[in-house]
Amino acid sequence: MIRRVELDKNLDELRNLLRQMAEHVIDALEGAVLSLQKLDTSRAQEIVQADVHLNEMEEKIMDIGSRLIVTQQPVAKDLRRIIVAFRISSDLERMGDLALDVAKVTLRIQGQDLIKPLVDIPRMAEIVTLMTSEAITAYLDENTDLAHKMAMDDDQVDHLYSSMINDLYTYMIEKPEAVSQAMLLTLVGRYIERIADHATNIGESVVYLVTGKRPDLNM
Repeated sequence: MIRRVELDKNLDELRNLLRQMAEHVIDALEGAVLSLQKLDTSRAQEIVQADVHLNEMEEKIMDIGSRLIVTQQPVAKDLRRIIVAFRISSDLERMGDLALDVAKVTLRIQGQDLIKPLVDIPRMAEIVTLMTSEAITAYLDENTDLAHKMAMDDDQVDHLYSSMINDLYTYMIEKPEAVSQAMLLTLVGRYIERIADHATNIGESVVYLVTGKRPDLNM
């Protein structure tokens, strides 16, 4: 009974850390896109400096989960909870890195004006922040219906990304002097699109946690 109480306590800590990681990713992405829209290098630099906290949380999850496997020898769903915590923390850490990459683009184009108002990038980021929030809610509530929603949201992001790429390529043909910044903006779109993929991975992990089977929601 004592071992069960200790296991549950540590599993709750894993859940709390993953929730904090998701909140960090959402704040970082929202801040990174805002820094790009306003060309706010101070905000971008804050996001770069804060990334270390996400890495620390991932390391703590790995430490707690590894210790539980060794000392508690969990089986069945308890073991899946730990495996899923590892997977989700890895996805969230990568999402944080990609948000960081968005902020770094702001730093790379400092001193310039934006070649055109940003439309698709903020819209993509809005969908992706919602995906991240819903993905972690699906995990905390073990809600497979919400987890499966990630696939539909990811399709929306892919569509916006394709539209943005087409617009920027047309813009580069018409204004060759804007090629350098336009290419950086295409990278921003790619970073956000990849964050959506990782949010979808979290949805897959939720389904695996609940059912023991891992679907492919990125098809």
